[in-house]
Amino acid sequence: MITTIWHNPRCSKSRLTLSLLEEQGIEPTVRQYLDDAPSTDELRIVINQLDMTPWDLLRRGEKVFKELDLTKESSDAAIISAMTENPILIERPVVIHGNGAALGRPPENILTLLD
Repeated sequence: MITTIWHNPRCSKSRLTLSLLEEQGIEPTVRQYLDDAPSTDELRIVINQLDMTPWDLLRRGEKVFKELDLTKESSDAAIISAMTENPILIERPVVIHGNGAALGRPPENILTLLD
């Protein structure tokens, strides 16, 4: 089964999640999503797999978030578009394993995918 991590090596949670995967014997495909942003379709699929809303996956502490004037009332399409154009807005790390996905906050969340 293919496992992919949307990874930011500067993020401690992302590094811990990657290490946890490796400790479980999984060598994931590492996608540095800041350089290789997911498409709108990929984001929609992963948000559905995460059973979240786009708002839930949005990093609201980033400067660009404030600049874009996004609110909880913003449409899902507008939020996904903003994340596609500004991948720093995507909460990390996201692990995709088979047909499931989990947010590695905390890193142990991803263990539910591996059962």
